[in-house]
This record gives sequence, structure tokens and C-alpha cells, in this order.
Amino acid sequence: MSIGLLGKKLGMTRLFDQQAGIMIPVTVIDVTGNTILQVKTPEKEGYTAVQVGFDDQKEQRVIKPDLARFKKVGSAPKRFVKEFRLPEGAVIPEAHTGLDTFTVGQWVDVIGESKGKGFQGAVKRHGFGGLKMTHGSMMHRRTGAIGCRSTPGRVWKNQKMPGHMGTTRITVQNLKVVGVRPEDGVILVSGAVPGTKGSYVTVRSAKKKTA
Repeated sequence: MSIGLLGKKLGMTRLFDQQAGIMIPVTVIDVTGNTILQVKTPEKEGYTAVQVGFDDQKEQRVIKPDLARFKKVGSAPKRFVKEFRLPEGAVIPEAHTGLDTFTVGQWVDVIGESKGKGFQGAVKRHGFGGLKMTHGSMMHRRTGAIGCRSTPGRVWKNQKMPGHMGTTRITVQNLKVVGVRPEDGVILVSGAVPGTKGSYVTVRSAKKKTA
């Protein structure tokens, strides 16, 4: 894995490709302020990695051990910290390259947390078809039987049932970097990425698609 970018989802818009004559939906991601906080080496930690921080916050909102760690590298306290593991022997940059990390046309994966839906029933959460909608049924959107008394005599583990929906880690693969705007500190990625406006995302080089 190469060093990626930490960012904040600002929302979606669209671009027009005049040569192809098509409209491209894009997600705008703010990536300003990526800072290298720590470099981990095989000699000390047993592996090679780079720890990156994003989005400044007030000192009084950080516990003292973390505050000392930030001050040691001369950085403001960060809200979002992520570690990017590197292959052994990789060249560690002295500073984060920021917007120069990805170029237009490059394929990336975006990792984020999906929108929270609260407590939902089995029809919305798992796509159950539901039961009869006729008058007097009283089982319209209910789960139905989930087990049996004789065999197996219990409810199987991971049985699909009503419960909390959303707020899970989602990785959207093979998105193309459509634009890089240094003057605004943002990158434009084709398609939609997980999360709400203002949520944190991780942008890394695509693992399954390189060209």
C-alpha cells in the first residue's frame, strides 16, 4: 500500500467532458492539511508504516499523551488519524505530498462510514419480501419464523433480523480521479463515496485496477 490521503466529503456535483460529450457525477473531497505524524520502522515497531493526521482541533479536546505526540512532530492536534502500511524497504517521504499524491485519471479506492439509518425492520434492512398484504393478515412486514423447536432447536447465528442499520465501514473500489484543484485544496472523484457531508474518508491507490 502506498501513502494515501485523508479527507472530508464536501458533497457531490458534476463535470462535463466536452470531448466525450458526457456528464460525469463527482464527489468533492477536501484533503488539505494532511500531516505525517509518525514513521514506523521494522527496527522499532517490526513493520514499515506512515501515520497521517487530518483536520485540526483544539488542544483542550485531546488527551495529554496524544497532545504530546502531536507537539513532538510540531503538528496541531488532529481529529482523524490513519496509518498506511508500506512494503519493507519502501522509501519514506519526509513530508506528505498532499494533492500531488494522485493525478488525474488515476484509479483509487475510497473508504468511509455509511450513513446511519437507525433501527430498521427486516424488509428495509435485508430486503425481505414480506408476507401477505391482505386484510386480517397482521404479518405484512414482519420477519416470520426464525427457528424451530425440534431441529435445530435454536436460532442460527447471523440470522437476518431487525436491528441497527448503517454506520458500517464501506470501501468503494475503482473510482477515477477526475480533477485535482490545488487552489481549492480538493480532489474530484467520479461517482459516490460512503458517508454524509462532512464525514471523513480515506483515499488510497486502487488495489484491483491500475490502468
